[in-house]
Amino acid sequence: MEPIPPFPQTGRSHRERRLTGPGETAPSGRLRLDAIADWLQQVAFADVVDAGVEGDAVWVLRRTRLRVERFPRLRETVALETACSGYGASWAERRTRLRGDRGGRVEAVALWVALDPATQRPMRLGERFLGLYGASAGGRRVRARLRHPGPPAEAPAEPWLLRAAELDVAGHVNNAACWRAVEQFLPEPADGAALEAEVEYHAPAAAGPASLVRDGARAWLLAGDGRLHASIALDGADG
Repeated sequence: MEPIPPFPQTGRSHRERRLTGPGETAPSGRLRLDAIADWLQQVAFADVVDAGVEGDAVWVLRRTRLRVERFPRLRETVALETACSGYGASWAERRTRLRGDRGGRVEAVALWVALDPATQRPMRLGERFLGLYGASAGGRRVRARLRHPGPPAEAPAEPWLLRAAELDVAGHVNNAACWRAVEQFLPEPADGAALEAEVEYHAPAAAGPASLVRDGARAWLLAGDGRLHASIALDGADG
């Protein structure tokens, strides 16, 4: 996996604070990965709402990479800060960092594609976007190409269920649901141990039966129609 870029030092950023609650933690008391992913989406949305541009585009998540240096824990107050760290023709990269008041530390980078609200097709980023986010990006250009390989034909698959409670306003399974699959097969990290993982989103999925394919440090979530919904790379996976 490519290294997470430094957090922007200039330009616009947005900050929020969250309290780690019991509905977001594993039995060990650490903040779950799907809760972290949900927080990342929430602070990204809050940023565009605060900037007054939430109606300019529909942003579709293509990739999220996390480096958990220390998991926030139950009752820990966490400061989130997010900023644009790069862009391309129709997409932008968002860096987010989490800092807990008891030592929690998470770094994240995500790639979002801008869709035209009327046509649902990729739209070029214009002067309004660059005026808000260009300074923090610092002219850094990023690519939108997905990098993960497809699942090996011989890799075993196990049944998975995409639940109606995981659907978003578009009627698709929310991106954070993929991190619940990671929680299912990931051994409980040792206290203080670091973790790095990346999820790429390939196609929307509806609620219903699905399957999870695993091969070493990689996994793939297939929708009920057999289409690849998301791919997962953990520590030790190349690419």
